[in-house]
Amino acid sequence: MRLLRRYWRHPDALALACLALLWLFFFWRLFTPVAADQASLAKGDFSAQFVAFAGYQYQRLSGGEIPLWNPYNNGGLPFVGDTQAAVFYPPRWITIALSSLAGGWSYNALQLEMTAHVLIYSLLMYLFLRRLTLGQRLSPLAALAGAIVIAYGGYTGSYPPLQLAILEAAIWFPLACLGILEATRRGKLSYPYVALAGAALGLSWLAGHPQTSWFMTYVLCAYFAYRSYRQKIGPRALLLGGISFGLVAFSVSAVALLPGIEYLLHTSRAVLGFEQKGNGFPIQDVAQIVFPGSVSQWSPLYIGLPSLFFIAVAFSRNAGQSRFWLAAAAAGLIWSFGANTPFYDLAYNLVPGARFFRGQERAAFLVANSLAIAVAFGVVAAGDWPNHFHRRRALLWWRGFAALVLAIALGAFVLWMGDSPRWSQFFNTASRSAAIMALSAPLLFAFARQPHQSLAGLALIALIALDLFSISLDHPGTYDPVPSAGQLTMTPPPLVQTALNEPDGGQPFRVDGFRGLGGNLGSLYGIMDMRGISPLFLEGPYQIIHRDYVNNPLAWELFAVKYVYSGSETLSVPSTVVAAGNDSEGAVYAHLLDDPRPFVHLVYHADVVDSDGFARALMDDPRYDPRGKVVLHSAPKLDLPNHQATGTAIVKSYQEEAIDIEVESADNAIVSIAQPHYVGWTAQLNGEPAKILRAYGGLSAVEIPAGQHTLQLRYNPLSYAIGFVLSGFAWLSLALLAVVKLLRR
Repeated sequence: MRLLRRYWRHPDALALACLALLWLFFFWRLFTPVAADQASLAKGDFSAQFVAFAGYQYQRLSGGEIPLWNPYNNGGLPFVGDTQAAVFYPPRWITIALSSLAGGWSYNALQLEMTAHVLIYSLLMYLFLRRLTLGQRLSPLAALAGAIVIAYGGYTGSYPPLQLAILEAAIWFPLACLGILEATRRGKLSYPYVALAGAALGLSWLAGHPQTSWFMTYVLCAYFAYRSYRQKIGPRALLLGGISFGLVAFSVSAVALLPGIEYLLHTSRAVLGFEQKGNGFPIQDVAQIVFPGSVSQWSPLYIGLPSLFFIAVAFSRNAGQSRFWLAAAAAGLIWSFGANTPFYDLAYNLVPGARFFRGQERAAFLVANSLAIAVAFGVVAAGDWPNHFHRRRALLWWRGFAALVLAIALGAFVLWMGDSPRWSQFFNTASRSAAIMALSAPLLFAFARQPHQSLAGLALIALIALDLFSISLDHPGTYDPVPSAGQLTMTPPPLVQTALNEPDGGQPFRVDGFRGLGGNLGSLYGIMDMRGISPLFLEGPYQIIHRDYVNNPLAWELFAVKYVYSGSETLSVPSTVVAAGNDSEGAVYAHLLDDPRPFVHLVYHADVVDSDGFARALMDDPRYDPRGKVVLHSAPKLDLPNHQATGTAIVKSYQEEAIDIEVESADNAIVSIAQPHYVGWTAQLNGEPAKILRAYGGLSAVEIPAGQHTLQLRYNPLSYAIGFVLSGFAWLSLALLAVVKLLRR
């Protein structure tokens, strides 16, 4: 008992308990058993993208299968290559295992995964900052302040919980920084800690948001070089350490990274240009550093007003490594403006990888993390003023800043009095900021005069938490005041069930779920949808499916669509309304097409083109018959009769990565398959390798001679096989290294 009491009086134990209690309070409406008080993450990408894809993972992994291919969205996609699917992200596997024990997949399961990551984020940042400020008297207080800023500031409290891959990729940053810090602490490299940093970066890449991990990779390399310079580590050791760091990170994530790179090169994202990739924050978004919510719904740049005092102290005192992190924050801020500044034009052309990503406002990740670290430096610097002059100067600066904020609030009040509807929101925002400044002034003055008095420090921590919670807690853009069970049903709604109940003779078919299904929910309900909202979409199928976004008979034909969910009671092709319902936009009708194309279809006439563009141009001719003719990118080796002949093609077995087809034809023919043409798919005809031809500018076909044949299609990409071996070896090596280190201790 004495040891326990002593432990709980330790400042680290108190700080960790504080972080745990703040976490419980921040998410209490997601945890409470009282249904009337419950809230949940708002519907949108979280429900339509992440819950749906994770539900598909759950179904496949629970059945002991690795989900390499997903036929349920985008007309079919390489699931292992879609980075946001996070197929091999270890915490997702833990969520799936716990969900299986709890009885099945649920909306709340992924919510709890999100909340766990916020807690881990705060704990890892505390651990890094504690080691970074080791030996300083206010080190625990500084680490606690930085951890609260990153876990509950404007960045983490805005869109990352909804864009779950962003949050999960971001949280490993402090662990990677800790690895670099410890690897360079003693003036020579410690390679086990280099491996720790590489493993943390690899986890970030596995989490499924490459842009965040890409930002992280650059700043970690810069931090590694900076620390090596400060610790007088030679260039040879730096080079070897950097190579080791990169190899570990790459090997850990290779199982997802290699298929992801392969997929990216075949997607519609690969052809986007500067105009589509240069979007970022408007310049006026910097106002949200002081007045959150004044420009947009979320305020990712907001880190709290008291935090700005400590950042200013860190900058003026050059505390520790603060200027490195402030430079990183400045670079991230400029980058976050995208093409609104010339800096992005330069970076777009010179920085490797910059061309792959859009949405430059996500560089707020760098701003938030760097400033949280700078806050910790500021706290320890404020606890050790060199003389009274520096302290007075800092307090005078803060008084002037507080007066400016108050003046702006008074100006907003005058404007609100003259035109309340127009200025109401800004007046509320300015008033809140003025109130926080008023509350912070006496606490900061007391802390500056007696920094080692625990009461003033704890009061400041409480004010920082209050400030950030007032912005992020229950944010209406992030949370809905409804229980998670009311956000999304895990069972197919009646309109979808109508198609699932349709007797199809075992033959697969697709639906057009633009209405009534939406998002990636085809993956959740197990119905093959030619639509989807995953940001990565194979270029060929994308051009076919999106040539006419709402009414697209050509896509219905080529992708073997049998049901079309539409807001109209009639379609441009013959159909029968078999069910009706409603979605968020109004009435929805389930149309059963009168003559849907089968999933596999024999064709005896081929037109040969040399590009997807020519294929689409040919099919755009209203006189062209895509059922009677096939458009190929290479001439078939067999002579085709060029007239309709007798024959049948039937799918005998359909699984996600394996399709078996029985074919019988009186003449040579082309088997047209409503399956995207993609690397990794192989074909065997009667047990012998056969070539899969590219058809219709993005689909698959195989030529077969006259007679009876068995055609087998399998998906097992080489990129996955190589990545699996590399990652398996890396994880095994890291586990052995950890065991050896523990045994030595």
